[in-house]
Amino acid sequence: MIRMFSPDNLYDIQARIAAAEARAKRPPGSVTLVAVSKTFPPEIIDEAISAGARVIGENRVQEAAAKIPLCRSAEWHLIGPLQSNKIRAALQLFTTIHSVDSVQLLRDIARISAESGIRPRLLLEVNVAGEASKFGFKPDTIRAGLETALSFPDLDVAGLMTLPPFVPDPELSRPRFAKLRELRDALEHEFGASLPELSMGMSGDYEIAIEEGATLVRIGSALFGRRQNTIRPIGHI
Repeated sequence: MIRMFSPDNLYDIQARIAAAEARAKRPPGSVTLVAVSKTFPPEIIDEAISAGARVIGENRVQEAAAKIPLCRSAEWHLIGPLQSNKIRAALQLFTTIHSVDSVQLLRDIARISAESGIRPRLLLEVNVAGEASKFGFKPDTIRAGLETALSFPDLDVAGLMTLPPFVPDPELSRPRFAKLRELRDALEHEFGASLPELSMGMSGDYEIAIEEGATLVRIGSALFGRRQNTIRPIGHI
């Protein structure tokens, strides 16, 4: 069973985002809410779009391909892993891909972008905690990834993304978010590249992420609720 979307959830999240921006002395509107709609049907997504959600995040290319034609107009982001055989479809569906996690994937996206003329914004996923179970560049390999990305004129690398380990206290995620921001700043200085976007923070810790520099926060359960049979701990997307 799905707990239905409520506009009040969206308005509360928007207010919390604005308050976190103010605490961090950041300009109003500097943070974009990515409403994570995985597993939710088009009619519920439409309710969120009608209430003011402007950016929708999906985890799977195939699921998004089925939903997008049935939904109102919105900007769609891919936040889940991207397989090479789904790149061509992903370029047609998403304006931003948050989960570019390898040099080979960069090469494949560059080739297909050049063939298709479609150039989405890309975020390089960084495994800041070095977890064996997580995808992404490690902090000591991200430089090679960015160097590869910048060598392709058809790629638009806009920043970094991370998915830190779940912790019961959101304050414990702060060092991970700060590490990604510091890494981004170092890469901008080293490569002379503009990397304005930091995709970090989810339902349980997005306010902390904003205080540490997030520009994109990926929020699902706090906005849409969660399925009763979910087995993931509180604090997931």
